[in-house]
Amino acid sequence: MTALFVDDYPAEARLVRAAFLNSFIAFGIGALFGLIQAFHRTDIFRFLESPKYYTVLTGHGVFLVIAFTIFFLVGLYQWAITSSLGRSPADIRFTWLWYGLMSIGSLLAGISILAGFLNEPPVVLGRPLTADSLFTFYAPLQAHPLFYAGLVVFVIGTWLAGFDWFRTWWAWKGNHPDERIPLPTFMVLTTMIMWYLGTVGIATSILVFLLPWSLEIIDSINPLLTRTLFWFFGHMVVYFWLLPAYLLWYNVLPKLSGGRLFSDPLARVVFILFVLLSTPVGIHHQYMDPGIAEGFKFIAMTNTMFLLLPSFLTAFTVVASMEHGARQRGGEGTFGWLRALPWRDPAFTGMALAGVVFAFGGFTGIVNAGMNINYLVHNALWIPGHIHAQVGTATALTLMAGSYWLVPQLTGNRLVGRQVALVQVVLWFVGIVFMTNSMFRAGLVGVPRRTAEPQYQGFDYNVPVGSMGELNAQLALGGTLLFISAMLFLVVMLLTVFNTDSEPVVDGTIPPALSGPDDSPTVLDNLALWFGIAFVLVVLAYALPLVSVARDGGLFGEGIRALPVSSEAVMYLQFGLDYVGALVT
Repeated sequence: MTALFVDDYPAEARLVRAAFLNSFIAFGIGALFGLIQAFHRTDIFRFLESPKYYTVLTGHGVFLVIAFTIFFLVGLYQWAITSSLGRSPADIRFTWLWYGLMSIGSLLAGISILAGFLNEPPVVLGRPLTADSLFTFYAPLQAHPLFYAGLVVFVIGTWLAGFDWFRTWWAWKGNHPDERIPLPTFMVLTTMIMWYLGTVGIATSILVFLLPWSLEIIDSINPLLTRTLFWFFGHMVVYFWLLPAYLLWYNVLPKLSGGRLFSDPLARVVFILFVLLSTPVGIHHQYMDPGIAEGFKFIAMTNTMFLLLPSFLTAFTVVASMEHGARQRGGEGTFGWLRALPWRDPAFTGMALAGVVFAFGGFTGIVNAGMNINYLVHNALWIPGHIHAQVGTATALTLMAGSYWLVPQLTGNRLVGRQVALVQVVLWFVGIVFMTNSMFRAGLVGVPRRTAEPQYQGFDYNVPVGSMGELNAQLALGGTLLFISAMLFLVVMLLTVFNTDSEPVVDGTIPPALSGPDDSPTVLDNLALWFGIAFVLVVLAYALPLVSVARDGGLFGEGIRALPVSSEAVMYLQFGLDYVGALVT
């Protein structure tokens, strides 16, 4: 095998490039929407009237945390499966089929959202084509049927992608019956097991309830039931976004550091833990929902705390791998080895800075997970701060940095503007520090999320240190820096794709781990066992809460009408949730 992926697998490289193209287009749209939000909430400049803010907010969530991350994931995972198994898919036409379904689904959902910017959206299927129901699309807010249909087609595409990867592994296993699953392939397969388990919730919510409701096949809906089904999927999807970053941290970052992965067995344990623990915890997003018994919430909180373990194992393994690489490069001393790391390499620096933010975001996640503290921050700007630290940086910055290493292998072209790329990743880090610092502090004094108008007449927030003006300035500055960084990334990627007059200076081979797979028991590779245990844990965590919610509110609710998708409806729903939560606490 040569060092470049595109030379050995040109057909697969085209598929990965196509997935990345979709990912980067969604990233650009979502980044623009993020800048609009930052300026609107702080009242520095308003590009649109407040009713359109919720179209922007919906698009920002769907384009970034669904389209950008998952299209990148399928591209990265196709590269990982093909390169680590050393074989092509059984049928490349099937591979293009799932890519096509994902593209069609995202296009349907995207059009449904973007049509909301029109003063008079077109009437499709007897109703205006809009979907201002936010990323969480909570009922009784109702989106257009095409939005829900697009999500269904998109998810089906991901299911077929997973089947394609499992089929490739089964073919490889037939020729290598006694060999351990290569680590990148193991990461892909365990991630998809987690995805199959978690998407049961969202598929049920859309196909059984939301889509028939939007098509007026059923007249009413149980909002708490669909909300619970969403979070059955909603916390698992956080790790679906994050695990591609883990794949890069475990496989590429040690190589960029100049060394090798510290422990292959620990990496496998981490991914197994995510399979077991990522789905049975979603109720911790519903601490403020009075329709769920406190006992179920307590169980979810306890389960959530166990998720600290894979994060701590990752921190140890990745930092140990980096230290090994630095010492191979001549680094010495207790902390002096840090200076020997390749900080001028944008791929390395971006991933390392993403890891720093991830660690900080993890500590804020502990706050979110605790029931009593969560009551303080749940409907406040603290939560978007946590999300932007985790998905918006730990994942997004890692994927951008990884692109600087991976795209030259997919194109055969040299990376253009390495210094610009280095500025880009540092700029993103600085921007997210400003933005999240503002969001965390503002959230602690009660500034709400999900609203275009966070200020109230006759009321001033009591900021202990600084002022609301200072917090707003930080938020706007952070949003501006992030947008500039995003545009720099897209420009570097575009120029690299068309830089056909040079050869890349990147080696695509991944060295073996210091402690290899043979140092661990073979039971770690028993995917059927881990799927079975994970299934049982999901049933134990969700069977009783779902039955209880359906029994108390009715399977399809009773007399729950759809709210019009408008700014007033979104604010009514959010303020209603805040009010009910305040009564409960």
